[in-house]
Amino acid sequence: MEQWMNALIVDDEPYNREELKYLLSSYREIKSVKEAESGEEAVMKAMRDQPDVIFLDVEMPKMNGMEVAESIRKLKKPPLIVFATAYPQFAAEAFRYEAVDYLLKPYDEAQLDETMQRLVNKHVKDVSVKPDRAPGKLSVEVDGDIHYLELKDILYMERVEKKTRLITKQGEFSTNAALKVLEARLLSHGFFRIHKSFLVNLKYIQKLTPWFNGAYHLQLEGTDEKLSVSRNYVKSLREQLEL
Repeated sequence: MEQWMNALIVDDEPYNREELKYLLSSYREIKSVKEAESGEEAVMKAMRDQPDVIFLDVEMPKMNGMEVAESIRKLKKPPLIVFATAYPQFAAEAFRYEAVDYLLKPYDEAQLDETMQRLVNKHVKDVSVKPDRAPGKLSVEVDGDIHYLELKDILYMERVEKKTRLITKQGEFSTNAALKVLEARLLSHGFFRIHKSFLVNLKYIQKLTPWFNGAYHLQLEGTDEKLSVSRNYVKSLREQLEL
């Protein structure tokens, strides 16, 4: 479950492709990475391989990135698009093609973290929402018994070593399930990743307080604990919460 996005990097410069491929290799969400060195090759591979996401350069000879984006949007199963370019002036035009994000070269790892979080949010929503299925319950094992927890009663989850703590209205439970797996299952039920170690129930968020170096502390209803919100998740969290 942790690796489920196939990526295609499109750039006419080999060094740029190698650099981005290396950076993407550190993300568990990325299952595979293929490359294309031209717009024409990108369209062909998008049709043949059906990648989940395309990292697309703008300035390329013959067929540029905008033309590639226009072509692949017509596919039956179009991939998510992230423009990756050294030219900031194309950003406004890029979002006409419903781009998930716009990465600037040279790549900044903090910006790439934020881009990946946007991709995870978008991709999980696209593939995991099943309207004909009623929300289920989360099962945890306690002393050999299986307890079924109502999702509405879970305040937050925290990954501690090889266990995930579940803080609920009824008390604390634990599970072996990785936080990334739980995130994929629960994103469409109002849960949101705020830190590499925390997944929270959005309905219980009460207050965000600036903390240090762009990070925040988060206060939830029903608990006095202050949870850390990584600066890479702050913008996406506020987009989820605010009208």
